[in-house]
Amino acid sequence: MEQSKRNKEFITRYFNALSGRKVTQELLEEYISDKELIAHINFFTGAFPCYEIIVEEITAEDNRVVIHGRFKGCHKGDFNGISPTNRTVEVSVAVGYEIENEKIVHHWILADQMSLMEQLGVVPAAEPAH
Repeated sequence: MEQSKRNKEFITRYFNALSGRKVTQELLEEYISDKELIAHINFFTGAFPCYEIIVEEITAEDNRVVIHGRFKGCHKGDFNGISPTNRTVEVSVAVGYEIENEKIVHHWILADQMSLMEQLGVVPAAEPAH
């Protein structure tokens, strides 16, 4: 099986194992060796426990996989000084992964942070364009 296909399947297993569930350190280390990604996930699970990533598109080439999808969760913990609002949020995300030996070794993330702040009620929603 070609590497790109194996890596897409690996990332699919990774999302199925973590998305919408209580995440443990052991589970994270099963899939990830990138310490920054582990810290990022721990931070977000503190603020949005059991959040989901809904994958809408997945692309792979060699040892790299990129997903486009949506982050969905309920704000139940402190988030950068923002007290829990108990609001459910849903924002667009794109995440790139570099995989070696069935472990994520590097990542990058793009997320619609303005939409997140609007949905949390921190900033007013933008006026629709006319």
